[in-house]
Amino acid sequence: RLQRPRNDRMIAGVAAGVARYLGIDTTIVRLLFLLLLLPGGLSPLVYVILWIVMPEEPAAEPHRYDPATGQPLS
Repeated sequence: RLQRPRNDRMIAGVAAGVARYLGIDTTIVRLLFLLLLLPGGLSPLVYVILWIVMPEEPAAEPHRYDPATGQPLS
């Protein structure tokens, strides 16, 4: 799914989300956004639109432990 991750962010996680969706390195997507910024200046607009449209990755449910035994609760 195309989602903005919670842990691999520089600004909003758009490049990381696109990279995960395409199965490529995040650095490549960030460089592509930078290269698209130079000639026409379309990249910031695309980035902001994706920031608004892309849902954020759901938060991981915290692990709960029994305080007496230290064992995970099911």
